[in-house]
Amino acid sequence: MTTRRHFIQGTAAVAMSSTLPLVAQAQASDEIMRIGLLTVKTGPLASGGIDMERALVMYLNERNNTLAGKKVQLFVADTGGVPTTAKSKVQELVELNKVHVLMGPLAAFEALAIDDYIKAKKIPTLSVAAAEDMTQRKPNPWFVRATSSSAQSSHVMADHCAKTLKFKRMIMIADDIAYGHEMNAGFQRVFEENGGKIVQKFFPPLSAPDYGSFIAQLKTNVDGIFLGFAGSNGFRFVRQFNEYGLRSKMAVVGGMTALDESVLRNMGDEALGIQTVCWYSAELSNPVNTKFAPAFRKAFGYDPGYYAAGTYVSGAVLEAAIETVKGKFSDRDALMAALRKTNIQTARGPVLFDSFGNVVGDVYIRQVERKEGRLVNSVVKTYPNVSQFWTYDQKQFLANPVYSRDYPPAKNLES
Repeated sequence: MTTRRHFIQGTAAVAMSSTLPLVAQAQASDEIMRIGLLTVKTGPLASGGIDMERALVMYLNERNNTLAGKKVQLFVADTGGVPTTAKSKVQELVELNKVHVLMGPLAAFEALAIDDYIKAKKIPTLSVAAAEDMTQRKPNPWFVRATSSSAQSSHVMADHCAKTLKFKRMIMIADDIAYGHEMNAGFQRVFEENGGKIVQKFFPPLSAPDYGSFIAQLKTNVDGIFLGFAGSNGFRFVRQFNEYGLRSKMAVVGGMTALDESVLRNMGDEALGIQTVCWYSAELSNPVNTKFAPAFRKAFGYDPGYYAAGTYVSGAVLEAAIETVKGKFSDRDALMAALRKTNIQTARGPVLFDSFGNVVGDVYIRQVERKEGRLVNSVVKTYPNVSQFWTYDQKQFLANPVYSRDYPPAKNLES
């Protein structure tokens, strides 16, 4: 026999169960999207890491901390540029702060350190770091990169040095980290395949206090030297290089971050005329950048560069993906698929991704010039739609080892 009490409890339970999906739906629609930013605020990479945070905060503030109609909360973690710290910080962001999406890290060695973790936790990650194999032989399905692989831009500079500048003999120097190894290796491959010779290569420690011992070893019977530095190290090297009187002995060219805008503001005439290569310049005149670059300069007193543009562009990619999934950012598979299908106009120009999650986009040869009293990286040449595989056949490229200190082998070094 069913008592009235049991009946009321039963009908109430039925009523509650019928409304639960509506309650859950309402809660989901009101859920705040949590973004975790892995950046660097201390050490030699700090100048770039601070710019990453500044630009992302700017992007979110411009949209009232709302992306595609969804409120956003940002959690920022300082890795200090240390792989073990990067791993512990990403665990904190995911397990304590419950972030839905990661942005960063800055350095390739940090990205490699968290590779397995973000795979295991299935966390959509928009990386600024350039670790080659995470979008090549060992692709991470939870990883997209709207900036560049390590060698994607250095392939371009090598082509420019060989074909436009007509260099025949060059030196390479870069930080002794994955990013430096991979960037220089890509430069060496393209330069030597176009008839040039790399006659010396050096890899100072990331935290080298002084470059004098390396500069003293440089040959002067060369056409130029390629700088593969990150953070403030390019600025420090060029200043010492100039003090040793070598600017008149050889040309200086650089990779994506060698003379980034975050450090260019601290330089003087010693930087004038130096050409670098990057997927971004604050001088780009596209509709997005003509608003972003002046706004960043007004807020912080200097131009945005690689690191600032990295998170600003990534913010645009994320926003487009959230729009594609109609705000259902908790559906990780759908969000990840949407990220990889993104094709939008950004501060760097058009962005779309290859099947590995790496950007295909324009890359620019830039030259340091003085403009309105400040140093800028003026664009002198554009290479359109550059792939991480350059002009190589993709299968053949992937059949070779990942770029490193030792691959491709340096066959033209001179003692």
